[in-house]
Amino acid sequence: MKKPIYGLMAELPSAEALVAAAHKVHDAGFKHVDAYTPYPIEEVAHALGHHRSKLPLIVLIGGLCGMLGGYLLQYWASVIEYPLNIGGRPFHSWPAFIVPTFECTILGAALSAVLGMFALNGLPHPYHPVFNVPRFALASRDRYFLVIEARDPKFDAETTREFLLDLNASEVSTVEN
Repeated sequence: MKKPIYGLMAELPSAEALVAAAHKVHDAGFKHVDAYTPYPIEEVAHALGHHRSKLPLIVLIGGLCGMLGGYLLQYWASVIEYPLNIGGRPFHSWPAFIVPTFECTILGAALSAVLGMFALNGLPHPYHPVFNVPRFALASRDRYFLVIEARDPKFDAETTREFLLDLNASEVSTVEN
């Protein structure tokens, strides 16, 4: 039984060739594309049309939830459940609640940042199909790779292979699941 393919991987000789290929792939209408480089290249993300991250919104919501939860916990403890009149101050003494509320805001934002990053990156993901291609080990040295996934609506194995070869790819490999 033949394994289903994950996509096609083009090996490119330079960062400039990768950026040019990424522009052409995006212009051709491919949506499920990824690039692998030995170092971060910001132009590739722009060329592939990757959108901004949702992580800042997740962190904001986590911080607001932490702030609200911290304040309401103090209110509940000081006003509703255990009202103690200490030193003649009111039960709802909001200035005393500011520092713990701030700390709960930071805690909520930090936890949502870590959990949101894991969720948005699809982690934990200990194995990726691109590791099935033997030449992919060069991605950490001096090669640049562009992968078009088989789940892309425009993907057709033969036409996509021809398209990638026209982008000056030195080699086009099939990535199996």
